[in-house]
Amino acid sequence: MSLNRVPLNALRAFEVSARQLSFTRAGLELRVTQAAVSQQVKTLEEILGVPLFRRLPRGLALTEEGEALLPVLTDAFRRIAGTLDRFEGGRVREVLTLGAVGTFVTGWLLPRLAEFRAAQPFVDVRLMTNNNRVDLAGEGLDYAIRFGDGAWHGTEALRLFSAPLSPLCAPALARRLRQPADLARETLLRSYRVDEWSRWFAVVDLPPRTTRGYVFDSSLTMAEAAVQGTGVALLPVRMFEHDIRQGRLARPFGAEVTLGSYWLTRLKSREETAAMSAFRDWLLAQPDTQPA
Repeated sequence: MSLNRVPLNALRAFEVSARQLSFTRAGLELRVTQAAVSQQVKTLEEILGVPLFRRLPRGLALTEEGEALLPVLTDAFRRIAGTLDRFEGGRVREVLTLGAVGTFVTGWLLPRLAEFRAAQPFVDVRLMTNNNRVDLAGEGLDYAIRFGDGAWHGTEALRLFSAPLSPLCAPALARRLRQPADLARETLLRSYRVDEWSRWFAVVDLPPRTTRGYVFDSSLTMAEAAVQGTGVALLPVRMFEHDIRQGRLARPFGAEVTLGSYWLTRLKSREETAAMSAFRDWLLAQPDTQPA
């Protein structure tokens, strides 16, 4: 049967009536009379040559044909509505799927997302956080913001800024730290990158310490452990400035070590969309980003 023979209003009248199991309630949802809905459904039944409802004394019941038709129409109208919702200001909104290190999201991106939305209202950001281990293709990401040296196979990487690490801890713990050597008495919280503390100790001309105990796969979790007084964490200070200003964390020493930068990455095989270009240009235009 040609779709041209089937009025769209009749399909909509049936879909709403089937969900409501009432021509009266369908009329209220569609803002037409009960009689108009009933006539539209009758027209559709005549075109299809099958009854779609059994008319009962108190409402409606779907026939087998109606049950077969309902989920198809519900899905179709939902998809149409979703597409129409993407239009805004004379332009179709596009989805940008972004994966990012949780530390970067909370420490840098979230305070600026409203600014991006105002600058590029046609982009809908879908944000997924990770612990720096990401599969661009497998997770269906347009971009990933990650920490490292920028060398990832098959990936284009644009440098944003470096993120030097320095010891951070609870203020009460910081008060008993006079010099870096005092860390020998403290619990050192570690990430899965095993050389961070040894490289920081080299900066302050101290031999590396054997570190044992807690290991974290997330800087956010490690920072929270430090806030609670569990130990001293080696963290990117730039991402925790808010916690330092609030007095949740303290920085006992100024010495820092740079082990990597934050990068905006995408698969080289991924064709860039308008939403991706808009986000990249906005990101690299920020005063504190430093593209290489």
